[in-house]
Amino acid sequence: MPTGFCVDLSKLQTILEQTLPMGRLEKVTLPGCEQIQLALINWDFPVGPLPPEVMDAVLETPAYWAFCWCSGLALAQFLLADPSWVAGKTVVDLGSGSGVAAIAAAMAGASRVVACDTDPGARVATATNANLNNVELEVTDVLPATADMLLMADVLYDRRNLPLLATAQTHAAEILVADSRVTTLPESNYRKVARIDALTYPNLGEFDEFKTAHLFHWSA
Repeated sequence: MPTGFCVDLSKLQTILEQTLPMGRLEKVTLPGCEQIQLALINWDFPVGPLPPEVMDAVLETPAYWAFCWCSGLALAQFLLADPSWVAGKTVVDLGSGSGVAAIAAAMAGASRVVACDTDPGARVATATNANLNNVELEVTDVLPATADMLLMADVLYDRRNLPLLATAQTHAAEILVADSRVTTLPESNYRKVARIDALTYPNLGEFDEFKTAHLFHWSA
């Protein structure tokens, strides 16, 4: 039986429909991370203008967790290709979204993985996808006080989130940042460790300009 075959997606589907009533969740195997499967919005979701009431719902409660964003996929590929970054460590995934980076960290041998997101839908998505992949995560909306490694993927889409770089340094001994919207970081003590081409899944046509993720590392 395939991993996660019997996982119930109904709760997550209900949450998705509150924002995108025409959307449906599909189990997707990720390219370059074939051992990971996520419940994501359908690949043939209509790309035309959304009805006004749906657009209002998207602005109020964006279901960003229904996509595997480029940087999250790239970070997952990076960790699975070189598990030494997280093996045996306590890892926090800040802004977990779909949970892809947290799941990859668990698969790469982290001793404890905490997925942290302030969005309730994202927390349900992360927990659902963890079950889908038979990995154990702690899911919370509170950033733990300390960790060996803190992950941040696609968190810097809003420049107002840049102060999180400094905040993260008070919570972890090491930090890995992955982002497709920034090529350099204002904090000079973050060094670039990788540049990975990846796409957001499902790719509905509007994300191609953000198909390269830049990975940065900081250590105390």
